Amino acid sequence: MKASGVAFGLLSIVFHLLWASSSGLKTLHLGSCVIVTNLQEIQSEFSEIRDRVQVNDKNTDFRILRSTASLQDTRSDRCCLLRHLLRLYLDRVFKNYQTSDHHTLQKISSLANSFLTIKKDLQLCHMYMTCHCGEEAAENYRQILNHFEQLEPQAAAVKVLGELDILLRWMEDTA
Repeated sequence: MKASGVAFGLLSIVFHLLWASSSGLKTLHLGSCVIVTNLQEIQSEFSEIRDRVQVNDKNTDFRILRSTASLQDTRSDRCCLLRHLLRLYLDRVFKNYQTSDHHTLQKISSLANSFLTIKKDLQLCHMYMTCHCGEEAAENYRQILNHFEQLEPQAAAVKVLGELDILLRWMEDTA
């Protein structure tokens, strides 16, 4: 009886891994927190609007996510930093981005839904204390937020939305 349960468990894990890799799902390893998300779909959604968003960026000499090494420097608190960044995108970027282009708005809505799903998974990790929030994540997020707040809300939303590929690459590196 135990052997069949173990065999079924192993078979389930193998099936899940095969299904995940064929469907574009990625397993993100954020310290002790592990979540599965479809980064390929998120990247595809963003690639459809990237040029439309970036053409509205009037601050080409200024970077928010790339201006500090905050993302690359974060090692142990990746889960926490990602939680903060998703909240920034959900609460301030997607809500403040304005356009009359309905296609772009649909893609942004889809991106927001994907981010909300990831954020819910991260909240579970936080609730079960596998999403450590230390000073490293807090300091790196403060740096990013400081750069974000140097611009007016619409310009900041355009800037950070246009830099979404940086965040997605960082997330991909955790897979």
